[in-house]
Amino acid sequence: MIAGLASEMPAFFSAANVSFMLDAVGRTLWMTFVGCTVGFIAGLLIAVLRQSRSRILLPLRLLGIAYVEFFRRIPFLVILFLVLFAAQPIIPQASLLTLATIAVVLIATAFLSEIVRAGLESVPAEQREGCETLNFSAAQTLFHVTLPQSWPVILPPATAFVVMFIKDTSLASFIGVAELTFAGKMLVNDGFSPVLGFGTILVLYFAVSYPLARLAARLEKRLAPPGNS
Repeated sequence: MIAGLASEMPAFFSAANVSFMLDAVGRTLWMTFVGCTVGFIAGLLIAVLRQSRSRILLPLRLLGIAYVEFFRRIPFLVILFLVLFAAQPIIPQASLLTLATIAVVLIATAFLSEIVRAGLESVPAEQREGCETLNFSAAQTLFHVTLPQSWPVILPPATAFVVMFIKDTSLASFIGVAELTFAGKMLVNDGFSPVLGFGTILVLYFAVSYPLARLAARLEKRLAPPGNS
């Protein structure tokens, strides 16, 4: 078996195949980081909205709660197909990669909103009440008091979600996006050993995920309060 794998390696790691796999890595990272970045921003807005006590914003709060509860309970693969069939007639020029990224945004917004909300709620209510006493605006309270203290709570699960989604983007291969798992399937279909093809894809997933996890650990330590570092 080892001799067979060794004989396949020169052809497997040809310039064309390496370029194909690197392009697949780029698509995987694009879906993950663009989708989760937009999802985090949207999730932050929903989390802040849900903390608001304004009666005028009550309909929006209810809509935000409904959105989060709905999309947290739908499998990512189902969302992919919903976006594919619902969005394609509206934006027929959109690529499959764009549609898959939209699906990532939808589900990332729901999950990251809950993560952010848990972080915001970890800050004692007395501090927010003190900000009101000092006539801080909502934005000042959020950016100068609540968020800085929330990062150590938000960052670990948010990063874990992003790392998880690097792997879950493999489901985008079902709608034809040429990401990492799709690349592995194509190489195996070309006649290469599944051990070599999917083993290489496994290594690439690890190479992408591990540095992110280490970076998050360093950021968590750096952002932690001095007494907990």
